[in-house]
Amino acid sequence: MSLFIKKLFFLAIFNSCLFGLLFVGIQNSSNKSKIDLLINETIELPISFVVGSSFILGSILGSFIEININNE
Repeated sequence: MSLFIKKLFFLAIFNSCLFGLLFVGIQNSSNKSKIDLLINETIELPISFVVGSSFILGSILGSFIEININNE
């Protein structure tokens, strides 16, 4: 298996596990708020879900940037 495929596979597994742990961790979260987007607002989401999902999205995007820099 090439290094690129191994990296993508590891990142997918790692971020999926983080997302699963996020859902387990927010089961009893009672603090909720709406996110104000440019067009409208979202439904009330737990604050821990917003913070955790933004961390996971940053991890995914950062890993793609890192993979792109190493290829050049």
